[in-house]
Amino acid sequence: MTTSEPSSGPVGNKVPRTERGRQTLRKLLDAAAIEFGEKGFHEASIIGITGRAKTALGTFYTYFDSKDEIFRALVTDLSDRVRSTVGAALTGRADGGALETEREALAAFLRFAGEHKEIYRIIDEAEFVDPASYRSHYESTARRIFERLQAGGRSGELRTDLQEAHAWAIMGMNVFLGLRYSIWSEELPADQVAEVARSILQDGITRPSF
Repeated sequence: MTTSEPSSGPVGNKVPRTERGRQTLRKLLDAAAIEFGEKGFHEASIIGITGRAKTALGTFYTYFDSKDEIFRALVTDLSDRVRSTVGAALTGRADGGALETEREALAAFLRFAGEHKEIYRIIDEAEFVDPASYRSHYESTARRIFERLQAGGRSGELRTDLQEAHAWAIMGMNVFLGLRYSIWSEELPADQVAEVARSILQDGITRPSF
């Protein structure tokens, strides 16, 4: 995985306060993503995580109390990284309108999923290992989509009667496009897949009447 600043992690007095501590936490989270992604939650181990991170076992307990705790932190971390990746893709761009925003947001997610394929297994397992973080991941994602749809309504580009369910429908489409074209196969570029989704939002799938 490509490293970055940990967007979340331990709580309380286990939060790292030095740059070295933040780097160590990042190494543990990155190693956990690989361990959980390859083995699944039940087969993964703390020894496996520390071995991948090249850290001492005691170092792990400086930041986390258990395998469950680092898994919860990892789900939140991955969710936050998706948010920041999409946010960065949308920041500072020329405003192409609401549909272009959704296209660019999906393309950014598809690229992230392609680089971090373990995200699907980890998020899926969270449904059973930590239902609260699983639900939070999807609720927060749908909320951001809905906020963008509302902004499009205010600008006059989109309908003003769009509901939260529209955001969930778009998210569902995006999730399965990622599964098909970022995880199972990358036969289509992210931008091309995102353009298909944009065309559905713009034109639907009904045959035009002339």
